[in-house]
Amino acid sequence: MLAGLNFATLLLSVAVCQGSQYKDINSETVSVDQGSTYGSLWPLPQQVSLSEVSFKLSSSSFRVVDAEGSSAGPSCNILQNAYRRYYEYLFGNARKTGHFKRKAARSELSELQVSITSGDSDCDGYPGATSDESCDQMYFTGLETFSQLVYEDEYGAKSINSSKIVDFPRFQHRGILLDTSRHFLPIKVILANLEAMAMNKFNVFHWHIVDDPSFPYLSRTFPQLSQMGAYHPYTHVYTPGDVKMIIEFARLRGIRVVPEFDTPGHTQSWGKGQKDLLTPCYSGSTPSGTFGPVNPILNTTYDFMNLLFKEISEVFPDAYVHLGGDEVDFNCWKSNPDIQKWMDEHGLGKDYAKLESFYIQKLLGIVAATKKGSMIWQEVFDNGVKLPADAVVNVWMGSGLQGEMFNVTAAGFTTILSAPWYLDYISYGQDWQRYYKAEPLDFKGSDAQNKLVIGGEACLWGEFVDSTNLTPRLWPRASAVGERLWSAKDVTDINDAYSRLSKHRCRMVERGIPAEPLFTSFCRHEYKGN
Repeated sequence: MLAGLNFATLLLSVAVCQGSQYKDINSETVSVDQGSTYGSLWPLPQQVSLSEVSFKLSSSSFRVVDAEGSSAGPSCNILQNAYRRYYEYLFGNARKTGHFKRKAARSELSELQVSITSGDSDCDGYPGATSDESCDQMYFTGLETFSQLVYEDEYGAKSINSSKIVDFPRFQHRGILLDTSRHFLPIKVILANLEAMAMNKFNVFHWHIVDDPSFPYLSRTFPQLSQMGAYHPYTHVYTPGDVKMIIEFARLRGIRVVPEFDTPGHTQSWGKGQKDLLTPCYSGSTPSGTFGPVNPILNTTYDFMNLLFKEISEVFPDAYVHLGGDEVDFNCWKSNPDIQKWMDEHGLGKDYAKLESFYIQKLLGIVAATKKGSMIWQEVFDNGVKLPADAVVNVWMGSGLQGEMFNVTAAGFTTILSAPWYLDYISYGQDWQRYYKAEPLDFKGSDAQNKLVIGGEACLWGEFVDSTNLTPRLWPRASAVGERLWSAKDVTDINDAYSRLSKHRCRMVERGIPAEPLFTSFCRHEYKGN
């Protein structure tokens, strides 16, 4: 007999032994949880039907297998890895304790059969910006949903109700930004948060890897950048091996890694290891001894950027690089006599936004030559820089948000929204509700403009977080953003969300993620520390 979970083109079907009772999944839909009709599912799938028919799961008899006729099989390493991971989520180390394989009992679930119907044979490739998740990546989210359907009784026995799920994400881009410059984040913290991202169906890790305070990226081409610019040249850097590990860990969970190397501002740490890269600031007619943004008038600047971004394009497999372009302070440029002279010679007058545009356009050309697309913060668009058609504009400034989203999409650019989801701003109480209520399409745009909004990102900037507090500050507050970007637009019931998110938070805690509580409560499996 079969009970099925249908995830668009991905079919997860579960097989039970012959003789077990089976009831048509659509014949009766009842609540399996007093708190929410949907149990503890998070984010909520597009269609959910839960029946009262339940089956037991045993670590000694249950297994996850490829269904007959699946387009993926044992050679698909990424899928086989996911099978093992989700078995561990369900049963821990039960199989390692000497349990032997036995025949499933009556009303006991023996198999989860995974059928991949996509014709794409590149099973072990990297997730991409153009991946159709309903075809290419849904085995990750499908397995996660299956694991969330499994529940435990007071004795620890596991069961699952016969269920039908039809699911796909509402938005293509569902990101988390972490900042590793203001405080260095150890590898294990990044990996733990990638794990949490997968649990919440995020698919983009926006890695704001360097900034003013430190340059922890160890460049093979310019090792002096981290040697001089990192907090410590050996203990507080990400080596090529570290970066490769993070990218691979993310790939195995269907997560893209988009690096951000923000210029021309936010580059004080760059200047420590690269001579003449930054603009000397002046006090009157003499140098002040301080430095401003990247110097845009020197040919050596672009020679350097050519080599650096060539390396970045080789190290990071994603099709996009985030180039930043935000918060450029023009005061240092204004003070520098060489820049004043250059602007006069090139007819720019006193318009320093045009000087920034000159630099950004040169950088966009450098990145395009590496066959990568560019993401930029909204100021680049606001300042009138001529952008390539495939540029992605990241809207982050809350003031005039509706107008900004309208203007960017009206100009025909793909857009991602971050403005309502700056999680470094904290407040007492359940601020997750504010993030949950933010709607990416809450502006007066046409259908064509709405289609250009491909999603959003929750951003946790690093001024006040490091390895000691980042993860609990991020989760489950970011989970609220995850449901907004995944679930249907009309999924807005705060009470229902609270019930499901409270249980989902406990699920994260059980899996070793120290997600903070929403309110007074307890988890059956409390966090036990590292």
